[in-house]
Amino acid sequence: METLIESGADALELGMPFSDPQADGPTIQGANIRALDAKTTPTICFELLAKVREKYPETPIGLLMYANLVYSKGLDAFYKQCADVGVDSVLIADVPTNESKEFVEAAHKHGVHPIFIAPPTASEETIEQVAKLGGGYTYLLSRAGVTGTETKANMPMNTQLDKLNKYEAPPSLLGFGISEPEQVKQALDAGAAGAISGSAVVKIIEKNLDAPKIMLSELSQFVKSMKAATQR
Repeated sequence: METLIESGADALELGMPFSDPQADGPTIQGANIRALDAKTTPTICFELLAKVREKYPETPIGLLMYANLVYSKGLDAFYKQCADVGVDSVLIADVPTNESKEFVEAAHKHGVHPIFIAPPTASEETIEQVAKLGGGYTYLLSRAGVTGTETKANMPMNTQLDKLNKYEAPPSLLGFGISEPEQVKQALDAGAAGAISGSAVVKIIEKNLDAPKIMLSELSQFVKSMKAATQR
């Protein structure tokens, strides 16, 4: 996490290991399995988050979670702990807007932004609800399906961006299949406020599990190249 921030990442979106990450492709599923095999728990994750927040007080930190992990701790206790360690936002990947009331209320109670996904096939009504309920940013999907670099992002996303802007949604960040600087440029050119790259980062980690120095070097180079693409 420190390498990502020091290399120029504007924000962190982090996941906690879960046994059934249904919105994720094989790369992040593999990362979940490795973390669970290593006995990584939410408690350990929150301890790490507190350390990162202490060192980087200004870097936005968001979590991408699944509902069962939140329910297992209890909604109020979960969002309180998020606030206590300095988490800015939480996206619950398997909770749509029409089932989100209790999550949104708990998030607001503790000053945490609830984040929602805007799929490329979302109806006008869904887009309106995403805009109304979301805070911090909007996770705009570049394509349908699951996370991963196996399937490239679809560009541009002007129609959905126009709808989100119409309803004054939080700034849109484009995700799913973002693995190259050119895709970052395309996302910004289409009107997105930024881009999210997850699986590409995890692939670098996966490739270098036995070579941490090389891993950190490649992560740094990757982030710097993606960051450079944001310069207008």
